[in-house]
Amino acid sequence: MKRSIKFWVLILAALICLLGERVKAEPWVVLEGKEGPGKGKHIVFLVGDEEYRSEDSMPQLAKILAVHHGFKCTVLFAINKETGEIDPKTLDNIPGMEYLETADLMVMFLRFRELPDDQMKRIIDYTNSGKPIVGLRTSTHAVNYVKHKDSPYAKYSFRDKEFDGGYGRQVFGETWINHYGHHQRESTRGLIAKGMEDHPIVKGIDDIWGESDVYGITTLTGDSKPLIMGQVLAGMDPKDKPNPDKKLVPVAWTKTYTGEKGKTSRVFTTTMGHSFDLNSEGFRRLLVNACYWGMEMEDKIPARSKVDFVGQYNPNKIGMGKHKTGLKPSYHKLP
Repeated sequence: MKRSIKFWVLILAALICLLGERVKAEPWVVLEGKEGPGKGKHIVFLVGDEEYRSEDSMPQLAKILAVHHGFKCTVLFAINKETGEIDPKTLDNIPGMEYLETADLMVMFLRFRELPDDQMKRIIDYTNSGKPIVGLRTSTHAVNYVKHKDSPYAKYSFRDKEFDGGYGRQVFGETWINHYGHHQRESTRGLIAKGMEDHPIVKGIDDIWGESDVYGITTLTGDSKPLIMGQVLAGMDPKDKPNPDKKLVPVAWTKTYTGEKGKTSRVFTTTMGHSFDLNSEGFRRLLVNACYWGMEMEDKIPARSKVDFVGQYNPNKIGMGKHKTGLKPSYHKLP
């Protein structure tokens, strides 16, 4: 009897160790969708920017989409190769790109990444697949090859001249230009563009405000259609008055992108994305609705999409090197 008990104790211990190793070995988090219109659909998030705390905001957005709308969401992070921890300063490693093969939507929040060819190939293969893409803030300058300019993917760098403006301008409609609103001194009021009041992405949106400053734009390529215009406020409070010297500039738009295989994707881009922007219910609803629209599910967008936070949302302040340290992707799993 004692030997039997000891045997099963050893088996249990081995299983626990194996499970521990599995969790340890997975530098990403998968959030299985609950009930909702998104059941059966898979959204993959690519998260890696050093400044705007996407490693805080995007897991929360994924939880909202999984818990309230039923989408399966996989979040891929910039991962420190030595520690296995989430580290936005690691520019050359986002494990798990193979999940893009089964993705119905790719949500990108990247900045100046220089990924190895095998990882970047997965992104480009998806981009050429005709499947939808949602991009936030610094994704207009997601790619920047500095050390490996001989890479076949270097042309996607944000200021590439041959592939005009790189991935940002070609896919999303614009590359990095400048801070039009004064960075961290002038916030943004989002106003629905004239004539777009009935667009499904703005359904149920009453107000958008965020601490993001308005990005400058020289052009919006292709068939880009502004949805939200950014009004520069003369301060960092939603009650601040507009800066009268600065005109409205698009901060969210739709477009299409036809890839190298001739397949056309729906694309939604917003240059907002400060970690505290997610505190705006209107901004959260804009992102959720955009995901529905991208997957051609606009007929399933609720009158007011549920965008309540799942658990606590306490992002760090923006800034280089101000991310939460010591965290692994499993930190963001659903309870």
